[in-house]
Amino acid sequence: MFVVVVYDINVERVTKVCAYLRKFLFRVQNSVFEGEITRMKSGLKKIIVDQEDTIRIYILPHDKVVRIETMGKEISEFCQII
Repeated sequence: MFVVVVYDINVERVTKVCAYLRKFLFRVQNSVFEGEITRMKSGLKKIIVDQEDTIRIYILPHDKVVRIETMGKEISEFCQII
């Protein structure tokens, strides 16, 4: 399953999150990674602080329907992807 991961992390943890995601995905922008999903979510959960950090995982299954998961603090309400 192909995913896009976008994060807004406290500066104290951003290096850890970036290094961790590099193990599993390809970095395409400063805080954007993409690639095939693996067992990365459990490791991210150990790094972030839910009340301060946000990680969004855009899951793109084979039928091209987009599902979004947010880990940590919700920044904004869901918006429609066109």
